[in-house]
Amino acid sequence: MNFELSDELKTLQRTTREFIRDQIIPLENDARQDAHGPHETLRTELVARARAAGLLTPHASIEMGGMGLSHVAKAVMFEEAGYSWLGPTAMNIHAPDEGNIHLMEEVATAAQKQRWLAPQVKGHTRSCFAMTEPSPGAGADPGMLQTTATRDGNGYRIHGTKWFITGAEGASYVIVMARMEDGTATMFLADMDQPGIVHERNMDAMDRCFTGGHGVLRFENLYVPEEDVLGEPGKGFRYAQVRLAPARLTHCMRWLGQARRAHDAAVEHARRRQAFGRPLAEHEGVGFMLADNDMDLHTARLHIWHTAWMLDQGERCNFESSRAKVVCSEAEWRVVDRCVQILGGQGVTAEKEVMRIFTDMRAFRIYDGPSEVHRWSMARKIVQAADSHAGDKS
Repeated sequence: MNFELSDELKTLQRTTREFIRDQIIPLENDARQDAHGPHETLRTELVARARAAGLLTPHASIEMGGMGLSHVAKAVMFEEAGYSWLGPTAMNIHAPDEGNIHLMEEVATAAQKQRWLAPQVKGHTRSCFAMTEPSPGAGADPGMLQTTATRDGNGYRIHGTKWFITGAEGASYVIVMARMEDGTATMFLADMDQPGIVHERNMDAMDRCFTGGHGVLRFENLYVPEEDVLGEPGKGFRYAQVRLAPARLTHCMRWLGQARRAHDAAVEHARRRQAFGRPLAEHEGVGFMLADNDMDLHTARLHIWHTAWMLDQGERCNFESSRAKVVCSEAEWRVVDRCVQILGGQGVTAEKEVMRIFTDMRAFRIYDGPSEVHRWSMARKIVQAADSHAGDKS
């Protein structure tokens, strides 16, 4: 592999870095946000700044108004955007919209793209993705899906409850995963203001970087006409993989930016803070943590870039994206945890940005599949590959 970035990508990296530093970080303490994320008024201003800078929705296709970035280019740009917890919101590359935009580009009809995707790419609307359910419904195991879709004339009736639905409050439309009468799953598109969709409440969560928070949705006899089915009926689980494999990786990219931000704060603190007659950085215990941080950051970046490169070659990367998700979520978490330790009292208070990054990032080891589920899935694939190889030799 050639790790040299093109001049064009270096320019994009520098432009994004300067935009985040000059335009977004100064708004991090803006009063227009709470425990459930940035308010819509703040999001609107952030999006306007990214639009003016030519950095809005860069991952969308050129035809839809984006930059049509490769996965490797996204890795570089998304890391820079993630340096601020408001950066992904500003550039319209935050979860769940980033993954939904990718899915809609791949699967939606021309009419569906015009109705729902086009205004979203322009930053005028948000979306949510409703798959996760309370027990005994779907969580890490999507096969436990309880929400149902039954045929009704030229459409379907949807019943069920979803929770931990990121961005639900204030979203314009939702992609709903529901089980069909034959046991398969289908994705449905619906405007959030339709009768039959009830936003019960927002859940209190550790993180507060997602606009709209994490909501509980109830679907009561929601009618969806057949023209609003996303893709083909019965292929919902297949489309979920179309969405989730790249989305796992973009999570890794954005959180790498946050981990790098925490590390930068820890390095600066260790250089300046004196203890026992010398800077903290000169004490071996602190110096070793900084070195470990650097190794974890580099390891995470290599996993991201390699998997992104494979996606650009047309590979599905279900295994590789699982591997990257586990490695990056755990490595980036270790970085931030060490940074809290290095900063001491400042690391556990709002005096420094590291405490905020710590509480926001912890859930990353759970989003898009807990580490344990990915390890289990990887192990099955490893054994299957070995069985296949043994069969070829016999």
